[in-house]
Amino acid sequence: MNITERVESAIASLLDNGTRLQGPAVETYVSRLRRAHPDETPQQIVERLERMFLTAVTGSGGAVGAAAAVPGIGTAGSIAAVSAETAFFLEASALFTLAVASVHGIPVENHERRRALVLSVALGAAGMEIVEKAVGTTTKNWGLLLSGKLPAQTMTGMNQTLLRTFVTKYAAKRSALILGKLVPAGIGAAIGSMGNRTIGKGVVANARDAFGPAPAHWVITVEAYPDTYPQGV
Repeated sequence: MNITERVESAIASLLDNGTRLQGPAVETYVSRLRRAHPDETPQQIVERLERMFLTAVTGSGGAVGAAAAVPGIGTAGSIAAVSAETAFFLEASALFTLAVASVHGIPVENHERRRALVLSVALGAAGMEIVEKAVGTTTKNWGLLLSGKLPAQTMTGMNQTLLRTFVTKYAAKRSALILGKLVPAGIGAAIGSMGNRTIGKGVVANARDAFGPAPAHWVITVEAYPDTYPQGV
């Protein structure tokens, strides 16, 4: 297995097996936000999700960059920290995307749909083209094309294309940022924070394009999901 295949396998495993990315967990995550802010509309909850996501990835990028300036950590330790932070960024992006999809009423129980939603939003325009080509339909808010039931063969083929494209584009985008985070003397922390925030804003913009404005009203009552999601997420 070459490095590209290993990266593809790791990303697929994260999206398919991550505990926090399972359908019921995502829906309970959203329901917990709604319980905490009962007067907020779906659009306000989406905006809250956007702020939480950007805060999380900005902080993680700065923390890893700061680690490079700590005497005794060394290059190996810094690279290990960057690897862990990259995995965190991917999971945070996935959780954000699936939470927004849940607010829009798009089911996230099926692992193939979850994978398609996360990868297509991360890719933006490139993801839109792949989804529209696979489905055979074009629309302004293309993420909604994934809300219906698609043939298994169509979904599998689309996800394979999305995954290969994502690995290529994401690797190129993150490589320069990863090197920047390893710069010592505090510079890496600034590069990490701003770099992560910039990429994070791209994910937010892609989600807005994919899903469009949130529904005017909640379709499912918050009581539908018990508040059993792990604390601290």
